Amino acid sequence: MPDPIGTNLIFALVAIIGGTIFLYFGAEGLVRGSVSVAFRSGIAPLVVGLTVVAFGTSAPELLVSVSAAVQDKEGMSLGNIIGSNICNIALILGIAAIIRPIKVNIKLIRTDISIMIGVTLLLILMLLDGAVDRGDGILLASGIVAYNIITIYLAKKSKRVTDSGIEDMKAQSKRKTWKDILFIIGGMAFLVLGAHFFVNGASVIAVYLGASDVIIGLSLLAFGTSLPELATSLVASVKGEGDILIGNAIGSNIFNILSVLGITAIIHPIVVGDISMTGEVSPIDIGVMILVAIVLLPLARTKMTISRIEGALLLSIYIGYIYYLYTKIGG
Repeated sequence: MPDPIGTNLIFALVAIIGGTIFLYFGAEGLVRGSVSVAFRSGIAPLVVGLTVVAFGTSAPELLVSVSAAVQDKEGMSLGNIIGSNICNIALILGIAAIIRPIKVNIKLIRTDISIMIGVTLLLILMLLDGAVDRGDGILLASGIVAYNIITIYLAKKSKRVTDSGIEDMKAQSKRKTWKDILFIIGGMAFLVLGAHFFVNGASVIAVYLGASDVIIGLSLLAFGTSLPELATSLVASVKGEGDILIGNAIGSNIFNILSVLGITAIIHPIVVGDISMTGEVSPIDIGVMILVAIVLLPLARTKMTISRIEGALLLSIYIGYIYYLYTKIGG
């Protein structure tokens, strides 16, 4: 007779791989359609990275987190958000900076990195009582609306629509509007399917490894749902599109907390228990998330560039954190 555990594991791996593919192409379609519409409307590259691209590449986190929460896997849902934020800075910016040093726009230092640190601290405060309820969710979701309005308003006020790359991007937006809409709708459909497969597969893997939902969320789910950010950032790095690259990473972290966690908590409040070494979410997980958010500020200020050495530092933090999670499973 076939081994049911082995069979389930194979199906879980297929579900994760299939879910990853759906998530990647879903985010790709959503980003392509949205960016094309945004550039055609005359929005600057940095603003597109902070808003449109960040939202599109954060869509997998949203769908996966909501799907996990409604299945009463709150630890997996929150772990996905925390792990993705660590991944966006430590892994993605780390690798991208190693490939090519990243030039940093002064606007990011003055405004957006500070906002990212602020919303990260806000999340920590919300977690002190062991839950993110619907009231917290409404506050967070309201924050992302305000953030987008302010970002676009300030961009138009400063008249940055004349940035050097904007005309080139407009020239590349040759598709008809209906095709962009088709990309957006198709991308969202793929994201829904990908999230369903990914969460189900990850749940089976968690049982097989004896790992908690939150560890799977912090590692496997976080990496899988960050693939769109990783792919987008690597392409932007190779092409020298620093504004879109770093704007995507920072914007995604802001979106993950304000939008992903906010909407998830509104749909299904997240209860994870006390923040303790034995709880679902440990101080180390929270500490690493705030560490990479804060350390980015001085790194960005250094000659207004994230160098290859600084990229290697960020990557080493991520590798060390994943090793820590691995030892928790082994323990």
